[in-house]
Amino acid sequence: MTSNTSPGDVDAAVREELARLRDSIDNIDAAVVHMLAERFKATQQVGHLKAEHQLPPADPAREARQIARLRTLAENAKLDPAFAEKFLNFIIAEVIRHHESIAEDTVNGSASAPNRS
Repeated sequence: MTSNTSPGDVDAAVREELARLRDSIDNIDAAVVHMLAERFKATQQVGHLKAEHQLPPADPAREARQIARLRTLAENAKLDPAFAEKFLNFIIAEVIRHHESIAEDTVNGSASAPNRS
């Protein structure tokens, strides 16, 4: 759907409210990125621990518990649980990929120390 209204035709109060909402969205996006970065720092450490102790990169039972937990959190937050599950599955797949890479590097003797900063 397109609009014939140009930005200059929109009331100043509407433009200000739109800018305020977009600033809020931008702040939330920044927070999400920073939280994901922290999450991946922790999962990298898990990957190194698993590799050192020859544990499998994936833990299907934990993943199932996490998905169920996230679906409940999503429902309580009025977020579509199917969307939340897709999002977590995407993250889990990336974490497993990292864990597989860490395990391979450990086996080949090229593992670097986990980033603990």
